[in-house]
Amino acid sequence: MSEVTRSAFENKRIVLFSGGSAANDVAREIATKNRRCLHFMSPFDSGGSTAALRNAFDMPAIGDLRNRLMAIADDSIPGYAAIARLLEHRLPPSGAAEALRLELEQMSRLDHVLTEEIPHAIALVISEQLQHIVKQLPDSIDLQGASIGNLVIAGSYLNSSCNLDRALALFATIVAARGEVRAIVNDSAHLFAYLNNGRLVAEQHRLTGKETPPIESPVRSIFLSADSMIAAPIDLYLDDRNAQEIRAAELLCFAPGSFYSSLLATLIPLGVGDAVAASKGKKVFIPNLGKDPEQLGMNFEALVLTLIKALRRDDIAVKVASLIDYIVVDSSRGCYPSAIPAAELAKLGIELVDVALISDDSAPYYNPQKLVQVLQSLV
Repeated sequence: MSEVTRSAFENKRIVLFSGGSAANDVAREIATKNRRCLHFMSPFDSGGSTAALRNAFDMPAIGDLRNRLMAIADDSIPGYAAIARLLEHRLPPSGAAEALRLELEQMSRLDHVLTEEIPHAIALVISEQLQHIVKQLPDSIDLQGASIGNLVIAGSYLNSSCNLDRALALFATIVAARGEVRAIVNDSAHLFAYLNNGRLVAEQHRLTGKETPPIESPVRSIFLSADSMIAAPIDLYLDDRNAQEIRAAELLCFAPGSFYSSLLATLIPLGVGDAVAASKGKKVFIPNLGKDPEQLGMNFEALVLTLIKALRRDDIAVKVASLIDYIVVDSSRGCYPSAIPAAELAKLGIELVDVALISDDSAPYYNPQKLVQVLQSLV
């Protein structure tokens, strides 16, 4: 990789779609090479401690957003280790509600053991957000296993008149994030899926196979509902600010992640597909390695066609060439859902980039350094 290529990549406007932990390694590596990357993620998650905050405040899901911000944080800043210890801390997974609330109140004070080594100015900001959330927590909330980082963002969200962008920007400042993380929309909606066998799956965490048994039938379609208990499809719309960012991107990357709940959920708002099609930047799809429970019954070609269909939600006539330029794979070492249909991809006008992306150290996953080197070469 030439120094000229590396230098040019530093200033590229990059948009990365996909949430969850699967894309964190590549996000972290991009952050070492480019601080302009904008990470768009789904705010429709429903599992873990995020669910308690969603139920209490009818707010978007923030767990994956917080996780990505920690992944791209600058760990060289003074006091980072202490900041990370606090933000990655969780309350005990069991215990009485009053005891957990008391522990949270103690953690919001500047003399707590997890706060003492944090630079004073940052500790003050964190303390303010935690104190704000403590004041507004309903008695019924379940704080077992609650993420302190999530509570800091939630406190900031409530403290800024429910402005999620502002809350994420504050958290990004706390961790000196090397890039920007946004929810694709700032709405509180819930992900539903219809399976081929007719079953309706309500909520994202029941789709991933992580907190509940894997789905037993392939996904037929996904949609959003305003209520987690009522399957009433709604449309959400990409705002002008985010649309402009996507249209201006010089590299758009559809990154690894749970196929429906992390990747396609990020593309579901109306306007995303139009913005992608309007961008003159290079568009790259990096498919998952290994077994994604959400890809049940899908071969490689179906995976690509489903992604194209999602991007055509605004306009079914848009050309594939406007949506995907490259698919990056390592066919020699990678485990994909089926053989890679190079001829069919060529007919669609998609260029297959088949290179060594998996090292002995990273197997069976992508080596993030190798993957980012390929992205650098494509722009």
